[in-house]
Amino acid sequence: MATVKDKIAGRDKEAPIRTGADYIESLRGRDLKVFLLGERVDEPVDHPIIRPSINAVAETYDLAVSNPELATAVSSYTGERINRFLHIAQSPEDLVMQNKMQRRLGQLTGTCFQRCVGMDALNSLHSVTFEIDEAHGTAYHERFVEFVRMAQSNGYVIGGAMTDVKGDRSKAPHEQDDPDMFVRVTKRTDDGVYIRGAKAHQTGCINSHWLIVMPTLRLGPDDGDFAVIGALPVDAEGITYIYGRQSCDTRAMEGGDIDAGNAAYSGQEAMVVFDDVFIPWERIFMDGEHEFAAMLVERFTCYHRRSYVCKSGVGDALIGAAATVADYNGVEKASHIRDKLIEMTHLNETIYSTGIASSYQASKMKSGVYMNDDMIANVCKHHVTKMPYEIGRLAQDLAGGIMVTAPSQKELDHPEIGDIVRKYLKGRKEIAAEDRLRIVRLIENMTMGRNAVGYLTESMHGAGSPQAQRIQIGRQMQLEFKKQLAKTLAGISPESAEQVSDELAEYMEKVFAPVNRSSS
Repeated sequence: MATVKDKIAGRDKEAPIRTGADYIESLRGRDLKVFLLGERVDEPVDHPIIRPSINAVAETYDLAVSNPELATAVSSYTGERINRFLHIAQSPEDLVMQNKMQRRLGQLTGTCFQRCVGMDALNSLHSVTFEIDEAHGTAYHERFVEFVRMAQSNGYVIGGAMTDVKGDRSKAPHEQDDPDMFVRVTKRTDDGVYIRGAKAHQTGCINSHWLIVMPTLRLGPDDGDFAVIGALPVDAEGITYIYGRQSCDTRAMEGGDIDAGNAAYSGQEAMVVFDDVFIPWERIFMDGEHEFAAMLVERFTCYHRRSYVCKSGVGDALIGAAATVADYNGVEKASHIRDKLIEMTHLNETIYSTGIASSYQASKMKSGVYMNDDMIANVCKHHVTKMPYEIGRLAQDLAGGIMVTAPSQKELDHPEIGDIVRKYLKGRKEIAAEDRLRIVRLIENMTMGRNAVGYLTESMHGAGSPQAQRIQIGRQMQLEFKKQLAKTLAGISPESAEQVSDELAEYMEKVFAPVNRSSS
């Protein structure tokens, strides 16, 4: 029987994954331990609830084929053109192109395409491992770069596993009554380490090839065993996946393609349980350096909070659905309808504008990777905790009550009552009742059905709930500098020149220096 070590070695020799079809085929036969609706899933690829989420990831490959300028980049490690989700950002423009790709994929799928966490984990770990090595003389960065090179050469999907289940939030990891509430190292051997614990809300974990396990919060000196970062294959021995239940998810099992709203695509969330899972030393990128956990979390969330521009792509699709239903109802020319569509667009573009501004205002880290502006990233994500809800509310307003009272596709197709349903569900006479039903089901799907998970609830809690962004914004307000701006204009002498000078230097570096570097 092949060991995990054998399987890892075998993966490095596989042909690279290029297309969506290649990707789907690469997921077959992995013998994952997946539980969904109380049953063990034999083959996730063929499960009707899981397959739409796999289709969404497949789009990330097909977009790279159809639009390589947008969705690929030339690797600084392999010299080959690779999927942009695996690229280490070499410039502010690389970060901007990530955002443009994310918006396009949101438009194409209408849901979460599940690769942003891995992309942002790779970029944040590039600088963090470099700085751990600088402080401790370790070899994490070299190991990490070798892992990146392997992933790029094979075209893998990388999942990032950060969110621990946390247990009692008032206690540090080492203080928990049950230490498994945070993922930790349970044993170290000459070959590697073993980890236990669980990660919750894991986006696209079953659809990934590799997982990178990371700490979830700032750690103290007594939390050394919890300060672990490592990469392991999704089908490593000892991992169990417990699939998350989503609103209206079983409609995918009922037959037909109308009631699901978006039958082709969906997101995916699951709990990942590690039962003494082995990670070889060559895939360990932190082991005990607890003081760097906060740096990792802050840098990851900086990247990931501006990655929420993906919601503007999903918003584009929802705005289109709202405009379509207004057209089907014959009210598209009403001034109040148009005003609602304008407001939806204004909110949607605000999300995109702040995210892409954060990317444009990037800075070069010690390791050579570029990181986007932290303040604007937090502003972007804080907008995302609010604006998609208002966009969704306006979409429901335009859809009308039929969105939640319409009969099912089975009634529409019924030999006795099908014609009755079609007669009474029509809007404009030239629009088929079936098409009107399809568009309201899509709005239902995106605002209260299974894809509302990715568009609304994840917008609230993903990459930190709203208070996390407010804390970061508060830390970076630079009030002394701004107060002195006002005092200078008012003719008041400075009171704290040294502090103001430090904040001014920080402000000038963040706001102006990246522009100069970008244009040089």
